[in-house]
Amino acid sequence: MATNITFHPGAVTLEERSEFIGQKGATVWFTGLSASGKSTIATALEQHLLHKGLHSFRLDGDNIRFGLNKDLGFDPNSRVENIRRIGEVSLLFASSCSLALTAFISPYISDRDLARDLHNKAGLPFIEVFVDAPLAVVESRDPKGLYKKARAGEIKEFTGISAPYEAPVKPEIHIKTDEVDVEGAVAIVTQYLIDNEIIKA
Repeated sequence: MATNITFHPGAVTLEERSEFIGQKGATVWFTGLSASGKSTIATALEQHLLHKGLHSFRLDGDNIRFGLNKDLGFDPNSRVENIRRIGEVSLLFASSCSLALTAFISPYISDRDLARDLHNKAGLPFIEVFVDAPLAVVESRDPKGLYKKARAGEIKEFTGISAPYEAPVKPEIHIKTDEVDVEGAVAIVTQYLIDNEIIKA
């Protein structure tokens, strides 16, 4: 860790920023297996929130690896660092009174809990959304052909096949995408945000 640094707090409080912007900040953290529907739902939700006049921004697992996290691989240590960075970035968005929508496999409970703790300490909502679908279903979707490559041994340490996925124990929202379509999933998340007074109806 760097030394000889000092945190410099700003003059604008979270409450003041929220009042002037007209909305609260939060992180909606989508987690689940590849092809479970995380990115699809997050993309649709982002557009839905925009049309309601709300500030939100989607942080997508693949997209982030083109820039911020392009130096990371998929070994366990890299996966941990990948999610650590996203936890910090999503906190920055939430602190600006935006709604951060993250779509990452984020396979380890401990890493998601670390992101949650960051938000709890800052007094900002962290909403874990378990985008759930059976392995057979996500394999049948396989839009990028990744499961096929993983089964053939062409991709090492692939979550759900040769690397573990630790499902959330008590997520705020549990969406089974083999039972609910994208529109329905967006409605579920939106209603949660309304019920918990993060956004207005």
